[in-house]
Amino acid sequence: MPTPWQRDLARDRERLAEWLAARLPGASDVRLSELRAPQSSGFSNDTLLFELEYASEGRSRREALVARIQPTGFQVFPEYDMGLQFKTLELLARTDVPVPRPRWLEADDRSVLGAPFYVMDQVQGRVPPDNPPYHATGWVTEISPEERAALWWSGIESMARIHRLDWRAAGFGFLDRPQLGPTALEQQLAYYQRYLRWAADGREQPTIEAALAWLLADRPQGERTVLSWGDARIGNMLFDGTKVVAVLDWEMVGIGAPEMDLAWQIFLDKHHSEGMGKPRLPGFPSYEATAERYRELTGFEVQNLHYYEIFAGFRFAVVMLRIAQQCLRYGVMDEAQSRAFERNNMVTQLLARLLGLPAPA
Repeated sequence: MPTPWQRDLARDRERLAEWLAARLPGASDVRLSELRAPQSSGFSNDTLLFELEYASEGRSRREALVARIQPTGFQVFPEYDMGLQFKTLELLARTDVPVPRPRWLEADDRSVLGAPFYVMDQVQGRVPPDNPPYHATGWVTEISPEERAALWWSGIESMARIHRLDWRAAGFGFLDRPQLGPTALEQQLAYYQRYLRWAADGREQPTIEAALAWLLADRPQGERTVLSWGDARIGNMLFDGTKVVAVLDWEMVGIGAPEMDLAWQIFLDKHHSEGMGKPRLPGFPSYEATAERYRELTGFEVQNLHYYEIFAGFRFAVVMLRIAQQCLRYGVMDEAQSRAFERNNMVTQLLARLLGLPAPA
């Protein structure tokens, strides 16, 4: 649940202004606008938008910035590393992947905003909404089918740029965690098994547990490893018209097979249409055409896409466990509703269909 409404924004504004002034040598008259949350905010980080004004070298300057803050209350993910996210942005800013320019990181001093945070440039553009989903309402429903196709293809082109990087040469070797397993897939599976144990807290989750058993039994071998965005979808991209101008949200970054990101985007798009009882909007390319265009852009043969779509459903279902619990924490659901939603939601329903299982009870 977006949490900026719980913050003391007046206090945060004052402390953030002091902190920024110390990072602007020679600047004077440092002022911040009112802090505000983006219209479409995620479930896991606090995000604050603001304008910074100051005088430097006899000139007035104005910059639009974003602060991303580690959650101080309920955590969707078992661990957060704002330094890792910031480092990812720094490295990507040297490539052809469009990302906001990272500016400053505060990893140690919790007296400023109560938790580690980083500041980056704002990028102007529009994000396809998640809630309600872009297939149901919002600006994506108002553009032409041709524009929707162009938007989708621009997103796939951005994903291909990420995957074409030589991730080790680009400095992302720190994402390899051999203590979790010898391959990228083994590492991802180990991480999400641990995540599931933490989120389920001893409660049975039949659909999710069946998906995990299937994933462990049918693991592909000898796969290509790429830099994996982790949360690959057009809802995490800023668009100027139909062109991607920034790829956002790197908290799930890691290494993995390229199909992991491709299948995640497909599964999330299904969730936003089929999962919500809505047809896909005219103009959005088919998933078969998407895989073919991805192959053309990367030169990678698309393999094991069904496996990774089930993995996407499993990963998302684990995240939904925590979102159900978050809804309980913030009073959106009572305990019975939250416990039922853990097991039976749009994600577990889609996942059950992919596995050929009965619908969750």
